[in-house]
Amino acid sequence: MYWIWEFFNTFAVSKRLPYIKYIMINVIIVDDHELFRLGVRTAIELHHPDIFIVGEAQSGTEFFSLIKTTAADLVLLDIILPDMSGIDIARRMKTEKMPMKILVVSAENSTSTIQEMIQIGIEGFISKLNTNIDSLAGAIRSIEHGFDYFGKDIAEIINRIYIAKKKTTEVSSEFSEPEKRIIECCIEGLSGKMIADRLCISLRTVDWHKSNIFRKLGINSTLEMIQFAVKNGIIRMD
Repeated sequence: MYWIWEFFNTFAVSKRLPYIKYIMINVIIVDDHELFRLGVRTAIELHHPDIFIVGEAQSGTEFFSLIKTTAADLVLLDIILPDMSGIDIARRMKTEKMPMKILVVSAENSTSTIQEMIQIGIEGFISKLNTNIDSLAGAIRSIEHGFDYFGKDIAEIINRIYIAKKKTTEVSSEFSEPEKRIIECCIEGLSGKMIADRLCISLRTVDWHKSNIFRKLGINSTLEMIQFAVKNGIIRMD
């Protein structure tokens, strides 16, 4: 539980930016660690009086029950919860167009989790492992004033996701239509002869197209080609 102590050992006087007008921001904490909730509430009350913790929940069920009677501007949302994930909670909030903004505060910061949360449309994501109470308060204020907020380490992961997507798009655009059809046939498990018969081309032409595909992807086997195509959405399996 080192990150909990690290989180609360860095209290400092927050830097008040003169051009930002501070208003009361009502926040709900959704986290199954009681010590974390207590620490955040205590530190916020001591050092950031413009932020008010109006409620706490240790599960998704408690949270959705709480918001029936408690209004808030923003929710601090963990990913790992006992009954449902923070991803499920965020998706439901956005689907039902709940007015609260979402700031994920979690030690779970895998690429897949961050990518899914961004697609859902959360307003912010910071890691419990690389933040302190002043950074958390700053993130809350930024989001409340209409600015998305992602911690430095999270932003680096987002940048890697963007670069990977851009590279995939560039590679995908290099494939000719015959090459895409051959990839589809390989995904279906067709042999070279079966592909040739279906596309009405020679087996030699099939092999030539596959060689071009391998060269573009920097791979050496049909299995690698199939895995790359499916994983990166070059060919979708419906």
